[in-house]
Amino acid sequence: MAFSSGNSSGPMADINVTPLVDVMLVLLIIFMVTMPIQTYPIKIDLPQASTNPPPPNPKAPIKLRIDAAGQVFWNDAMMDVKTLEATMKDTVNQDPENQPSIQIETSNQAQYDVFAKVLAAAKNADMKKIAFVENGN
Repeated sequence: MAFSSGNSSGPMADINVTPLVDVMLVLLIIFMVTMPIQTYPIKIDLPQASTNPPPPNPKAPIKLRIDAAGQVFWNDAMMDVKTLEATMKDTVNQDPENQPSIQIETSNQAQYDVFAKVLAAAKNADMKKIAFVENGN
C-alpha cells in the first residue's frame, strides 16, 4: 500500500527532456558524419613532362662581366650593350634548344643601370639560362 504524504498537489506535468536531448544529439552526430562533404574543383595548369633527352654535350658557359666603369665584357671581349644584344641573338639563333648559359659577374661598384640594360638585352634576345656569379672582391 502506498501512503501519500499529503503535500502533492496533483500529477507531475513536466516533461523529462534529458532523454530527448540525448536522442537529438545522437541523430545530429549521425547526420554530420553521413553528410557528404562538398568539394570545389580547382583548375591548375601543371607543366607537361618533357620526353626529349638532355643534349649530349652542353655548350660551354658564356662569361659576361660588368666592371666598375660600366664596361661589358663578353668572354673577355669588351663590347657595348647594343652589340651585346646582337651577339646574344646570334647565339640564340644558332641553336635555340641548346643555348649556352650566361654567367653574369658584376663589380661591387658597377652601376645598376648597366646591369639592368644587360638583363633587358638578355630578355630581348630570349636567353633562357642566366646565372649570377659572385666575384671574389
